[in-house]
Amino acid sequence: MTPARVVAIEILTPLFSGSPSGNLNEQLETRLHSVAIKDQGLVKELCYGICRHYLYLRAIARSLMQKPLKTKDGDIELLILMGLYQLEFLRIPDHAAINETVATCTVLKKPWAKGLINAVLRNFLRQREHVLATLSQNIGVSTSHPSWLVETLRQDWPEHYRAILAANNQPAPLTLRINTQKMSRNDYLHLLDQAQINASPCIFAPEGVRLEKPVSIDAIPGFFDGVCSVQDESAQLAASLLQLEAGQKVLDACAAPGGKTCHMLERQPSLQTLVALDKSQARLDKVSDNLKRLQLHATLVVADAADAATWWDGQLFDRILLDAPCSATGIIRRHPDIKWLRNAEDISILADQQLHLLQRLWSTLKPEGLLLYATCSVLKQENETLMMRFLQQEPGAKEQKITATWGLNNTIGRQILPKPGEHDGFYYACLRKCPS
Repeated sequence: MTPARVVAIEILTPLFSGSPSGNLNEQLETRLHSVAIKDQGLVKELCYGICRHYLYLRAIARSLMQKPLKTKDGDIELLILMGLYQLEFLRIPDHAAINETVATCTVLKKPWAKGLINAVLRNFLRQREHVLATLSQNIGVSTSHPSWLVETLRQDWPEHYRAILAANNQPAPLTLRINTQKMSRNDYLHLLDQAQINASPCIFAPEGVRLEKPVSIDAIPGFFDGVCSVQDESAQLAASLLQLEAGQKVLDACAAPGGKTCHMLERQPSLQTLVALDKSQARLDKVSDNLKRLQLHATLVVADAADAATWWDGQLFDRILLDAPCSATGIIRRHPDIKWLRNAEDISILADQQLHLLQRLWSTLKPEGLLLYATCSVLKQENETLMMRFLQQEPGAKEQKITATWGLNNTIGRQILPKPGEHDGFYYACLRKCPS
């Protein structure tokens, strides 16, 4: 078995060297098998912690070193950041954190770095108050967000951007969606209470339950019997916004991993058909797995939603959900590597792709039909501004205002910002197709 810190370094090195070979979750799924089961939790903690606080930890490290490390010693810098992360954020005793970090140099075949790492970590303990006070003056460093993202959030949300940055660094809660075809939310809360799992009902999502502390899937009552699913409260709002009715033909245009697909079928089991579309077979397999667990049925199609000629049979849809590929800046707390996988140029590219999808899917919607546009982004360029671009180009589209107590009322649509201990960041806009 490979030591936990070594595997964490191997996972993180491509991400911070500018050549990522996949997102953090994918890398963890691929690499965790090489670590002893008892150490897998530490690998996850170190990887998520470094991604979440990278700029902050790097600034601490560099303030305590007389000269920067060479590029070829990026593994040693990551090892120093791991040591600092343990000292600053974990409950590991200081001496144990330092000793284990220093000892990893031998496995990396760089024994020369032992003295350096020992000195940096011990100097941090001695100078912590002064070092941290200095870093607090730079919001990008202190919250560990790239400067382009800090500035974009400041421009989009001048009254809220500091709260967004802070929320992004808080662990996300575990939220469940109860399949009310099988059990009421109140009955399920009673079931959780019997299992000694503390939980409370979500405020805005009527089928939502938030656990006080995350637990493993195996420990969630009824999960494998289809009684509940894991889904954030913000994402649970989509199904009700679509105003589903029996006999309708519905399209979930970017369906994977299937949470919203399944929720729609739970809420309205008498749809004529629900087509779940995704261009990745591997991702669509996850939709299939969720449908089987919940004993639901949808028509699964592997295709690019923007290329209707390859998948559409010409029958117009009553409802379309476009949960568009986006920057995912509303779920950074769940996927902190997003901060380092995205750059400013990506946002314009994504917005153009989103507009292209909207334009192509619009032709498959019935007159008087509804299209719900959704993203897990908090950037206006992908949301409100994108909707304005589409409405200016498409005279047959009219916004149907969303009346709700959740989120912020924008010129078009509603924006949910991430909130510690509660919901993720999300955007929704509902468009009705005018009769020709």
